[in-house]
Amino acid sequence: MSDRISQAFKNGTAFIPFLTCSDPDIALTEELVLAMADSGADLIELGLPFSDPIAEGPVIQEADERALKAGFKVDQLFTLVSKLRKHIQIPLVCMTYLNPVYKNPVDHFLVQASQAGLDGLIIPDLPYEEQAEIKEPCQKHGIKLISMIAPTSHQRIIEVASHSEGFLYCVSSLGVTGMRSNITDQAKDMVMLAKANTTTPCAVGFGVHTPEQANRIAQYADGVIVGSAIVNLIAQHGRNSVEPVSQYVRSMKQAIV
Repeated sequence: MSDRISQAFKNGTAFIPFLTCSDPDIALTEELVLAMADSGADLIELGLPFSDPIAEGPVIQEADERALKAGFKVDQLFTLVSKLRKHIQIPLVCMTYLNPVYKNPVDHFLVQASQAGLDGLIIPDLPYEEQAEIKEPCQKHGIKLISMIAPTSHQRIIEVASHSEGFLYCVSSLGVTGMRSNITDQAKDMVMLAKANTTTPCAVGFGVHTPEQANRIAQYADGVIVGSAIVNLIAQHGRNSVEPVSQYVRSMKQAIV
């Protein structure tokens, strides 16, 4: 598998939208991913619905609930990615929790992910200190394990950054996901420290939702991640959300070019 993730960061700041798989159904998810790719997304995060998403705020929690009530199963993720790979080659990364990965179990999950064409995994409830048991099988199957850093101790940021791969998910502020009115200088300081200790691209997420915020972040980061704002548009417009989401992605991409 070619390193699609590194290619996503080759032409300036990458825009990275997130959506929850199967909210409200898997057919719309496929349509939305294709539309976002066509509207300028450089890499797309696919949220795997989970019953206890501890890192998520209410917007994404509710999306997970809707998807699970609609009958979402993990195999649908791999079927979705396989279908998408017939049309797009931008990187696709799954944000999931440990439980669905272990239940499959791990090797089976990663074999399916690799065969489908998934590029990476983000696992918010996997501590850096416990990554080894997942990272080795990920490397075996050509899947990047994306590390997350938050505005905590300098030494921890340096340690995680120096062993990162794919891209480094820089959490703008402590807490759960959700739209925030202000992205503080903590995010910039964290990114600058990380970039001094790694060549892995650094993308900032958690709270970003306006073009103005995205533009400011693009001055120092390699990527801008947006989740809740997109999931909120899907919640508002349902099966009519393709055009509103496309317009939003275009506006955010234009803000960081």
